[in-house]
Amino acid sequence: MAIITNLDVMMAKRKVSLKELADRIGISNTNLSLLKTGKVQGVRYRTLDALCRELDCQPGDILEFRPDDGDEAAD
Repeated sequence: MAIITNLDVMMAKRKVSLKELADRIGISNTNLSLLKTGKVQGVRYRTLDALCRELDCQPGDILEFRPDDGDEAAD
């Protein structure tokens, strides 16, 4: 997948645990863990908003686009 989740990096920079962040934004540890490891198909804007608010960051600090090998740029 070309979208990389850097949530673990932001959590480490802010020195916040999975449980603490999950409690702050009101989602389960399991769902936050799945999001952190990139094992989700999507993320709600409401969740992304809460993550950015609690981690004092921008969406681009959490989500990153990296082209897959073999992907060609669109003309």
